[in-house]
Order: sequence, then C-alpha cells, then structure tokens
Amino acid sequence: MGTSFGDRLKSLGEDYGFRLLLTSGAVILSALVQCFALQALVRPAGIISGGFTGIAMLMEALGSRWGIPVSMQAVMLILNVPVALFCGRGISLRFTVFSLAQVALSSFFLQVCQFGPLFADQILNVIFGGVLMGASVVIALKGNASTGGTDFISLYVTNRTGKSIWTWVFMGNALLYCAYGALFGWMAAGYSIIVQYISTRIISAFHHRYDLVTMQITTKLGPEMVDAYVSHFRHGISCVEAEGGYSKQKMYLLNTVISSYETSDVIRLLRQVDSRVIINVMKTERFVGSFYRKPME
Repeated sequence: MGTSFGDRLKSLGEDYGFRLLLTSGAVILSALVQCFALQALVRPAGIISGGFTGIAMLMEALGSRWGIPVSMQAVMLILNVPVALFCGRGISLRFTVFSLAQVALSSFFLQVCQFGPLFADQILNVIFGGVLMGASVVIALKGNASTGGTDFISLYVTNRTGKSIWTWVFMGNALLYCAYGALFGWMAAGYSIIVQYISTRIISAFHHRYDLVTMQITTKLGPEMVDAYVSHFRHGISCVEAEGGYSKQKMYLLNTVISSYETSDVIRLLRQVDSRVIINVMKTERFVGSFYRKPME
C-alpha cells in the first residue's frame, strides 16, 4: 500500500498542471515571507539584506539622505529584468517567468502590506531576519523558481558548471555591506553581514540540487539491477563480480554517481529489484568527467 501511495504521489508530481500550481503557491509564499522579513525584521534593525534587494534598499536610503524619492520596489524590478533576460537563456523560460513573478509580487506586497516590528531587540531581528530571508529563497527554489537578482546569476553559473557559488555571492554581498557601512555606520554593516551569513547557510542547508553522492551497491542480482537502473536514470553505472567474505557466495558490486535529490528514487527502484540489496550512500566531494543534469523546468 505504501508503494502504491508513493506511485500515485509521483504520478501527481509529474502532472504539468499540478507542478504549475505548486510553483505558483511557492512563489506567492516566498514573496510574502520576504516581505514580512523585510518589514518586520530587517528594516526595524536598521540594516539591509543582500543581493539586488540590498542594492535597492541602499539606493532608497541614499535617496532619503539626499532628499530624492527613490522607490525600493521600482529599483528591484529595474535591476532584475535585464539580468533575467540574459540569464534566462541558460536556465529556462518557465523558471525565469516565475522568478520575475516572485520579484513583482514581493514589490507589490511591500507596497500594500504593513507589517510592524516583530522584536524590540536588534539581535533577535538580525537572527530571525536572516533565517526568514534564507527561507524565502529556499521556498522559491523548492518550487522551481527563485527570488531573482543574484539568484539568477548563481543558478545560471551553477547550471553551466555544476558548482555552487553561494560563497561567492556572500563575498559580493560583503562588499555591498562595506559600502553601506562607510555611508551609514559600521555597526549596521556588521549586523547586515550576519543576516546575510545566516541566510546563506539556510540556503546551503536546504537546497541540494547540485550536490552529488556516490552509491555503492551490493547485490546478487547485478545484471538485473543494472538493466533496471539504466532504463530509469541517465547516469553511468559500473558492475564487477565479487565474493561475499562471510557467505562465500557470488556477489556484484555496483557503483554510480547521482544527484542528491535523486537518491530516494534510486533506492526505491533498487529495492524493487532486490529487497535484500545493501546500499551505501557517500557524499561526493569532487567529480571529474561528464555528468547528466536534468534541465531546470
């Protein structure tokens, strides 16, 4: 019954209309979380977030200092559109459209929603601001969208190279905070860096699309398992004969490298072929060679 339910759930996940609905919900929720974090936590702490949103907040603050009205929401859209048009060619049209929708909704919610400060303590605002800003990005990514800005650039580069550049994004934001500190005080800049660090760690902890794992498989049904595997997944797999140290029976050792988000599906398939299969999953620190990556929707 559990397998049947899993199959029905997987079938539902493959339905295009359902995926569109899921992505739409993720985009709306992500925009709301981002709006709440900015209004209830980040702004009351007198700090800025990272990425294009941080640049927009910095420009708004500079405009206020110089007596020039600058709309943070408008700046967010102006910065995101050209980057989306460029990076969209290396990601996908659907992903780009939904990401721009997230940016537009965030700007809209910032305009119409009025969330009051959540905490009077600045440290709590900094900590929870970083957590919720990171959560808004994760929600969008899990729904096959993004929060735009540097997310576009990060995903474009990562999709081309297979390497995560969230650390480089953090360093770029650190430069933004240095400029903010020089203009508005280093205490605020320091707290802003902490917010960005927490946000980056949240993203790294929950977004694993580009992490690779190595599967070491021990089974008596090597040829059958190889045939089942290559018919469902577009990754190479090696198979060698071995002898069980305890049983002295003929065994097969299989090795393959897959994306971490495919792990559950692969294990489910292998257990259908051999319910007594032994599987060891290990994190792959470095992989050299060609590797198939499913295109982003």
